[in-house]
Amino acid sequence: MPGPSPGMRIPRTLILPLLLAASCQSPYGEEAGFTTLWDGADSPGWRMAGPGEFVIEGKTAYAQGGMGLWWYSGRDYENFSLRLQWQVTDASNNSGVFVRFPDPGDDPWIAVNEGYEIQICDTAQDKHNTGSVYNFQGPSSVPTRPVGEWNDYEITVVGQSYTIRVNGTVVNQFEGERSARGYVGLQNHDDVSAVRYRNIRIKEL
Repeated sequence: MPGPSPGMRIPRTLILPLLLAASCQSPYGEEAGFTTLWDGADSPGWRMAGPGEFVIEGKTAYAQGGMGLWWYSGRDYENFSLRLQWQVTDASNNSGVFVRFPDPGDDPWIAVNEGYEIQICDTAQDKHNTGSVYNFQGPSSVPTRPVGEWNDYEITVVGQSYTIRVNGTVVNQFEGERSARGYVGLQNHDDVSAVRYRNIRIKEL
């Protein structure tokens, strides 16, 4: 679709909807085959393990307290591509996306010790910063957007191969050795890391 011709003004009433549409657009292109795990309103199947909570507000879920785990109990997954968006209020905010962990009950450390955490924290070092497989392998780069803007994660898992993309850029390719199947979830790390999430969807491969 062609853009506006030179000198043509876009009505102010259209500017905000256009910006919102652009902010939700995936950098990964085609979204066919993806299933929404959380739509920004209802949260069937999502459970809290450990202290703290995730607060639903304005079609986002933000972390409070911790260290806890908000996980999707609807089913577990083997090979998949998981896509979501996150936003921080400070570069030091700490959170993460857990994959392939067993049913944790009320113990978030099961996800830590038996699954893998794909980290969010721009000010950490090497194996603990954004795009790392926490404690196992650091990212090649950290192409996050400025504080306050939304970032896109894509975590693709096939067999024991983990490919991590931040804003469309491959930052980590890791060979694991833990369970080949499990649940997915989000970490609430501490009182000051109110990381927000939205647009959580998954595709089986």
